[in-house]
Amino acid sequence: MTEEQETSNTSPSRRNFIKSGALAAAGFMILPRHVLGGKGFIAPSDMLNVAGIGAGGKGQSDIANFAKSGKANIAFLCDVDDRRAANSVKAFPKAKFYKDWREMLDKEGKSIDAVSVSTPDHTHFVATMAAMQMGKHVYVQKPLTHDIWEARELTAAAKKYKVVTQMGNQGASNDGTRQLAEWYNAGLIGDVHTVYAWTNRPVWPQGIQWPATKAEIPKELDWNLWLGTAPFKDYVNKLVPFNWRGWWDYGTGALGDMGCHLVEAPFRVLGLQYVKDVQASVGTVYVDEFKRGRFPESCPPSSHITLTFPKTGKTKGDITVHWMDGGIQPERPEELGPDEKFGDDGNGTLFIGTKGKMMASTYSESPLLLPTSRTKEVNVKKTLARVKDQANGHYKQWVEACLAGYGKMEVSSPFETAGPLTEALLMANLAVRGHDIERKGPEGVKLLWDNNAMKVTNFDEVNQFVKREYRKY
Repeated sequence: MTEEQETSNTSPSRRNFIKSGALAAAGFMILPRHVLGGKGFIAPSDMLNVAGIGAGGKGQSDIANFAKSGKANIAFLCDVDDRRAANSVKAFPKAKFYKDWREMLDKEGKSIDAVSVSTPDHTHFVATMAAMQMGKHVYVQKPLTHDIWEARELTAAAKKYKVVTQMGNQGASNDGTRQLAEWYNAGLIGDVHTVYAWTNRPVWPQGIQWPATKAEIPKELDWNLWLGTAPFKDYVNKLVPFNWRGWWDYGTGALGDMGCHLVEAPFRVLGLQYVKDVQASVGTVYVDEFKRGRFPESCPPSSHITLTFPKTGKTKGDITVHWMDGGIQPERPEELGPDEKFGDDGNGTLFIGTKGKMMASTYSESPLLLPTSRTKEVNVKKTLARVKDQANGHYKQWVEACLAGYGKMEVSSPFETAGPLTEALLMANLAVRGHDIERKGPEGVKLLWDNNAMKVTNFDEVNQFVKREYRKY
């Protein structure tokens, strides 16, 4: 791609932007916020100019949904892979296309109101923080970030830069999560002390060794830009576009993929915030026919993680949340009939209270009291506002909030709530990764978390994963 010359002497040079765009894992000396004229900027028209970082796959559907709102103009597209971007480029022929998001923000900043980030997990933070520091509203796919430190920083940045934020866990806009909250607030299941969330994912390879043979990089893919801040490795087949989820350098495993959908309801219903402690057991694979083991570069094939949250204003004591993936499920509740669906079979969330139980499937859909016959017998007044079109309205809700300006409209998953939710899930992954670190003492130790210091106090080796080192690229 031929680079355009700088448009004015007052614009930051592309060299400086790229240097700061990597964020150096610290200082955030990104672009000055001259481009939008101050905090809480409101777009000058009733159309929101959106730039999409990640135009294929989920990014493609996100962009399309913003456009369906009738209030968003897809003005710019960015993707490191021309193949993945092709459908979006065809759907929005007037949108200017870039491969490097840093170049796009540098050259087009004055024309962008909001940015959508739908890339592999390891790129979320750097692109999102750069956009926020320019005063851009942001929509970011789940999980919000790859690391705990990154989630904490974006949560603070949303308030600092006064931009409208939304995470792409669209189930947060469903009626189901609000119905569960209304049942709980009405006292129908008493005080919840235990929650189970489970998924049949991963549906991509995990618990495997990094391929020994490198492959030819497709001509449409800029491999260096795809790697971004991750350590350099040679390109291997089938990593792109989906199987990156199972590798710690890029993804966050089944927990990162589905946790934001399945644990969002407990956070909303119970007012959960930060984890107190966490422990995990993980599945292993056969290294050879005689030896079982794990490959530390890859997420495990299955896990059962137990997180403890301190009591909240909605509970009488601590809350235990169990996460299960790889097809592991909790014991079926005795109140559930032998042939009734448990969640949606492969995924679900179960709340256990002192007076009863309730459950839901993925995205908090199909909320049910147990026994299920009780659901139709109970009539609780609606006290929480619903989002029009539910999950499909998650996108329009963000677009309209951006047009209204910071603080003028509510959104379902602002970083204020999405940040702590993501932190909790990534805290669970610390316990998983702890199994691959040699240490004295028992395997699967309970990790004790100091939330203010943002560190594990009894197993220092896992703290290296709270904030990773960034590669300069």
